[in-house]
Amino acid sequence: MRENMSPFFIAPHRFDAPENDSAPVLDRRYELVPEPGERVLGRYPTSVAGCLISPTGARRHWVLPGPASITVTDRRLAYVCLAGDLALVAGKIDATGVRHRRNVRLPRLVSGQVRWQWPSRLELRTTGRPTAQGTAEAELLVVCDALRTIQQPALALGGAVGPVTELARLIRRTVACFRVTHPELVELAPPERDVLIRRATAPPLTGEARVTLPGSLPVEFLSRDDYYRVPEPAGQDAVGS
Repeated sequence: MRENMSPFFIAPHRFDAPENDSAPVLDRRYELVPEPGERVLGRYPTSVAGCLISPTGARRHWVLPGPASITVTDRRLAYVCLAGDLALVAGKIDATGVRHRRNVRLPRLVSGQVRWQWPSRLELRTTGRPTAQGTAEAELLVVCDALRTIQQPALALGGAVGPVTELARLIRRTVACFRVTHPELVELAPPERDVLIRRATAPPLTGEARVTLPGSLPVEFLSRDDYYRVPEPAGQDAVGS
């Protein structure tokens, strides 16, 4: 994937879709293959959903049907799910993300990634729902800004409070370090650089938290149709409900 390419993570990559370079490369165990010089920092099992955030609320548009494996590196976040078909929530887009192939059955493996140029903020919240183990559940939104629209694509990562809080801390620190050390990819004003340095060394997030990440680049949607979809008000399928 080129360093300056948008992630298009509003829909996961299909393994029967035409080849492209926006999907992570996986090995035979379906784990991320690091690029030359890339360091793996951690792996986490979480739920994963794709969302659109608008002034009227946040709506899920797809949900991976089982726990995904989240890999965090010094360059990106990648997710892989082996649990079955992709589930649509709002019913407005094709489950494949490829509108001319509606009748093709989805494979059992889907994946996607977000490079650290793109997130504009993190939102950590408790959901009020228990996990399967009976512990409290939290959700982390990795939010990006999009070109030519007020809607913001986001990944929702959910699980037990402890691991999700640790994941939020790791992403915040890693994004900050990436942007400070890669001025050729993102342009930072001196005040933005100072904010990112503070983000890299800040204490862990607790409870409900919202953290901006200066220097983000805007993304593009997978299809032009996504720019004109009317956002729905928050309801039973809204994020965090």
